[in-house]
Amino acid sequence: MALTRRAAGVALIGVLVVVVAPLRGYTVLIVEGALVLGVVIDLMFAGSVRALQVSRYGDTARRLDELSEVGVVVVNGGRRRVRGVLRDAWPPSAQATPGRRPIDVRAGQRRRWATTISPRRRTELHAGRVTVRSVGPLGLAARQGNHDVPWSLRVLPAFPSRRHLPEKLAKLRILDGRSAARVRGQGTEFDSLRDYVEGDDARSIDWRATARRSTVVVRTWRPERDRRIVLVLDTGRTSAARVGAQPRLDAALDAALLLGTLASRAGDKVDLIAVDDRPRVLARGSDGDGDALAGLLNAMAGLHPRLVETDGRRLVAEVLRRVRQRALVVVFTTLDEAAITEGLLPVLPSLTRKHVVLVASVADPQVLAMVGAHDDARSSYDAAAAERSLAANRRVTALLRRLDVDVVDAGPAEFASKVSDAYLAMKAAGRL
Repeated sequence: MALTRRAAGVALIGVLVVVVAPLRGYTVLIVEGALVLGVVIDLMFAGSVRALQVSRYGDTARRLDELSEVGVVVVNGGRRRVRGVLRDAWPPSAQATPGRRPIDVRAGQRRRWATTISPRRRTELHAGRVTVRSVGPLGLAARQGNHDVPWSLRVLPAFPSRRHLPEKLAKLRILDGRSAARVRGQGTEFDSLRDYVEGDDARSIDWRATARRSTVVVRTWRPERDRRIVLVLDTGRTSAARVGAQPRLDAALDAALLLGTLASRAGDKVDLIAVDDRPRVLARGSDGDGDALAGLLNAMAGLHPRLVETDGRRLVAEVLRRVRQRALVVVFTTLDEAAITEGLLPVLPSLTRKHVVLVASVADPQVLAMVGAHDDARSSYDAAAAERSLAANRRVTALLRRLDVDVVDAGPAEFASKVSDAYLAMKAAGRL
């Protein structure tokens, strides 16, 4: 049972009546009796909440940058009309609107209402109870009851770099020879024979085919398909640092999604491993674009930084244990000097002996902006600190390149595009 605001208003009016016309205490009894009688009548004639059949419909998964809709279906199996308020409970991070709504369901009628979900973070959202308050005809009191209607909404990572996908796919079609412009590649997969033209590499001449023809013939190649790409996400403490408006991990997830989608379109198999002080996520990708993207999105949904040091030895050991064939290993981490030199650098040679390794790091745009500021003493100190940080990054980059490791260091706006360009460059050069 629940009393409404109207009941409180009637009680207040009754107090005023008692003050104005006491009538030796009889007024109090009359006012209280009338109010109690009205409440009883409302409870007797209000629609039954227990007779309602409540269910849900709507989205079960949606990206963070998209609105979701999860609705409630109410069927009135009782004999009386249900008028009142319905509350659809969701966690505060779901930002569900509207939280409450008026309802009016006649006996035997079926009604539905939609709730818009605009979550603030990647997570698994679980709906709470549906509470219905059925108000009586006088509007003084209501029957109230809860219905457990379980529902889960998986909030997947946003994919803002998806806008770069058409451009990258166009470059990929050129590399694969599916468009009119064909690249005479350094790939490892034979494509076709054609006549020699000035400027062709003499090493590409096919002497046997030349002997059978009256002209010099060269081989054309294309990058080999069906390679394996391993995306390794560092989810340690450094991934929690904010670069621009988002954590470093979110920028890495976006770049990994773009690269994973592009690689799957190229026919490569994509795997995902997340590591901090222990392996956290493993997603086995496929060579189909839809399956690969869906698998990566689902694996990344509940991935968040942990405030622990990343174990470089565990990271390398996990890759070597799970990936047997030669692969491109893309490590999304930071170029922080202490984290690289003490954690990852000592064990990288065991990884580079077997695989092609690319280290991708998101640069902080605020550090780059501080370099050119010399307006006062404080900005000069900031500029000096920024220069010191960039110099440390350059030292780490040089150490990595000595180990034959490719490095991408770019701001969050162009990070995903740069990582995919590095993959395409490797594919064009026949390094995969």
